[in-house]
Amino acid sequence: MTTVEAFRGLHYPNKIGRLCFLSLEEVMGRNGVNALLRLAGQEQFINNYPPNDLKKEFPFEGIAATETALQTMYGPRGSRGLELRAGRVAFTLGLKEFGPLLGMADLALKLMPVTMKLKIVLNATAQTFDRFSDQASHVEEERSKFIYHITKDPSSLRSDPGLNFYIARGILEEATAWVSGGRRFSVEQVSSIALGDPTTAFEILKEPLD
Repeated sequence: MTTVEAFRGLHYPNKIGRLCFLSLEEVMGRNGVNALLRLAGQEQFINNYPPNDLKKEFPFEGIAATETALQTMYGPRGSRGLELRAGRVAFTLGLKEFGPLLGMADLALKLMPVTMKLKIVLNATAQTFDRFSDQASHVEEERSKFIYHITKDPSSLRSDPGLNFYIARGILEEATAWVSGGRRFSVEQVSSIALGDPTTAFEILKEPLD
């Protein structure tokens, strides 16, 4: 069994599957999501999103199929933009759901240096997925950047392997903007398990773009 094949049968909690579809609905409308679900072979979720609970019942394959269907519908450029936007929405929605569970309090972060804020929010994001889902994540810090690693990656199950886990990138972009009061940071995917790399990784530079 290959590393990628080993990810089949892994799950997110229903809550994260629900947030994924709600985020897509925010950027493409309910009718757009319904069409997407039909194309992705996930008709069971049409007007019937996963329940808002933490049972790990939403499969990794559901994320991969949704991403692949998005590219089929909108092409590489269009799907990239939609996934990035959906990822940003997903962080905002997820913060309301998971923030209190992780003790993420906006007031407690205000007086910290920006680099410390970035470290806290990136680790909190990784811990959310580690704690509640089968997606294993961790963060490394280097002198000028952070590296966000995903070691169990649903996007690796896509039929078109590449540096294309844009929903995750959108989540990280919005996380860094939220914690820094709206500043923008460079977030780039630099590796993918589907391409033979040891992890699916994103580099986040410590210096803001603006």
